[in-house]
Amino acid sequence: MNIDQLDGRIVQLFSTQPRLSVLEASRSLGVARATVQARLDRMTAHGVISSWAPQTDPAAFGYPVVAFCFMTINQDVGHDAVVAALSAIPELLEIHTVSGDSDLMARIAARSNADLQRVLDAIIATRTVLRSSSVLALNTHFQGRTLPLFKDAAGIIAP
Repeated sequence: MNIDQLDGRIVQLFSTQPRLSVLEASRSLGVARATVQARLDRMTAHGVISSWAPQTDPAAFGYPVVAFCFMTINQDVGHDAVVAALSAIPELLEIHTVSGDSDLMARIAARSNADLQRVLDAIIATRTVLRSSSVLALNTHFQGRTLPLFKDAAGIIAP
């Protein structure tokens, strides 16, 4: 989908003020409310805007440990079955098929290092993962950072 500067301004506005109404956004942007709503609907329908859900921070509700786990899977089982088995583990926040020495990479949230070990044991207990290796994230500098990329695609020059 092609996006333009108005799309970029709309997404930037809602990214910085997510509770803003469409009417308030239209006034701030100087365009008709129907225009803002139509642009939001179009971007949502095309998957450009993937969610209006609140973003939660696992550390704020008791899961301060972040780790990345690289997994080699049982190829006979296949990726879909492995992902289905792993999706039952709530601490796995993301799973990606990757290239290189591993087949999958997951981002994990845990309550402590000992809890991380429990999660890693649960991954292996699915019998779909042959081996894993993990690294702890010591600090998160930013995540979910798509607005600068979106602004670039929309032709908005960053100040």
